Amino acid sequence: MEEIRRLADRFDLIEPVGGGSMGTVWRARDDNLERTVAVKELLLPHGQGEQKADEAKNRALREARIAARLVHPHAITVFGVIDEQDRPWIIMEYLPSTSLADKLRDGPMEVDDVIRLAIQLCSALAAAHRAGIVHRDIKPGNVLLGDDDTVKITDFGISRAMGDVQLTATGEISGTPAFLAPEVARGEDATSASDVFSLGATLYTALEGGTPYGTAENPIALLYRASSGEITPPTKSGILTPLLNRLLDVRPDSRPTMTETERELRALAAGEPTTLVAEEPPPKARKGMLIGVIVVFLVLAAVAAAAVVVVLNRGEDTPSGSAPPPASQSQSAAPPSSEPVAPPPTPSEVPSSSPPPPSTPPSSAPPPAQTAGQALSAYYTLIPGNLQAGFATLSDNFKRSRNQSFERYSSYWKTYSAVTVSNVSETGNTVSATLTYVLAGGGTKTGRETFVLVQQDGRWLIDSQRAG
Repeated sequence: MEEIRRLADRFDLIEPVGGGSMGTVWRARDDNLERTVAVKELLLPHGQGEQKADEAKNRALREARIAARLVHPHAITVFGVIDEQDRPWIIMEYLPSTSLADKLRDGPMEVDDVIRLAIQLCSALAAAHRAGIVHRDIKPGNVLLGDDDTVKITDFGISRAMGDVQLTATGEISGTPAFLAPEVARGEDATSASDVFSLGATLYTALEGGTPYGTAENPIALLYRASSGEITPPTKSGILTPLLNRLLDVRPDSRPTMTETERELRALAAGEPTTLVAEEPPPKARKGMLIGVIVVFLVLAAVAAAAVVVVLNRGEDTPSGSAPPPASQSQSAAPPSSEPVAPPPTPSEVPSSSPPPPSTPPSSAPPPAQTAGQALSAYYTLIPGNLQAGFATLSDNFKRSRNQSFERYSSYWKTYSAVTVSNVSETGNTVSATLTYVLAGGGTKTGRETFVLVQQDGRWLIDSQRAG
C-alpha cells in the first residue's frame, strides 16, 4: 500500500476524492483537531516559466485567504492554506457528497427540487457578495450535494487564481465557457452580476438537460456564443422560466442581485406572488448588442487571451484559428504578404463604428469558427499572447512547406505587438483580409493576405498563405 503523505506535520492525505484541471481533492485527517478535512492540492501552470508559476501560487494563496472570510452553512468553509512542496494546498471542510455535475448525468431535475437547491446556493452567494467576495466559477461541478440533502458551493475564486479563465499558454482547453456571463467571455472582469448569470446557467442546465449556449464542436465557437449572450430559451423550467430569463439577461445591470434572486425563489417555493419578470431589450438595443459583440469580441480578444478561459468539460480541441508566419523569412525585411498574423489592437485603436466582418452578419451572430473567415478572425485573438495555441492552428502541410518550427515562429513574433484585421472576405475555404501589423518598436505595415484553410477533426487549420 502506498505510504500516506503528510503535510505541515499535521495533515495525513488518505485518499483522492475528486479533482479536475486545477488540482486534486484529498480526504485527509487533521491530527491536531482530530477531524476529517478536505485538502485541495492545486496544480501550477506548466511550461510558462518560474515567474508565472510563482504568480499563480501567490494568487491562489491570496484567493484562498479571501474565501476563508466567508463562513456560511451553504458554502464549503476554508480553514487555511499551506505553501508546501512548492505549491499551494487549501484546507477545507469535508462534506461527504456528490457534485451536481455528477447527478445531472442521470438526467435533468424536477423544478421543485431545483428551487430548493437554488435557495441554498443563493443564500451562500448573497452572503459572499455582501462580504465583497465574487465566486467567478459557478457551475455544476462546484455545487456539492451532501448525503443529508445539504447543498454547498465550493472553490470561491480558485479558477481566477489558477488562471482558469484564460486560454492556457499551451493552447489547451482547461474548462468550459458554458457557464460564463457574456461580459466575462468578452474579457471583462467578473462581478457579482456575472455570478448571477452563472447561477442562472447552472440552474438552466439542471432543468433543461443542457447548457444555455447549447453545444459546439469547437471551443472558440462556444466562447463566441457565450460572448454574444444568445441562449436557447428554456422550455422545461415551468414556474422558474421568468426568473431564469432575468438571471440570463445579456445586460448585467438588468439581472437581479443574488439577494433578490433568493427572495424570488423563496416566494416560488411558498406559492407566493413574485415580482421579477423577464425584460426584453428594445429592438435597437438588441441589434446594437449583437453588432457590438462581434466587433468587441475581435477587438478585446487580444486582452481576453490573457483574461478569458475557455473550459470545455470534455477537455478536447485546441482553439481553431489561422495564419502563421513563414519561418524562413527575415524578420526585419519581410513584407506584409509574408508576415505572421497577430492579435487585434486595443479598443482605442479601432473606431467604434467599425462594421463586423462580412462573414458575421449581426442578425445571426454565428460562432467564429463555423466558416473559414470566422476561424481566421478567431486566430488573431491568440497572437502574440498565446503563441502555442496559434502554432497549433497550422496544418502539418503548412509547417513542412515553410520549414516552420515553434522556436522560429515565436522568435519571429517578438518583433510584433499586434495586427489589425479588416475587410475580411471568403470564398469557401479561401479567405482574404487586410492586415495592418504593429511593430514592437513602433510603426506599421499594411498588406492584403489570402489564406487557404482546411478542416481537421472539426477544426479549421491554416494550410497556406500568400499575398493578395
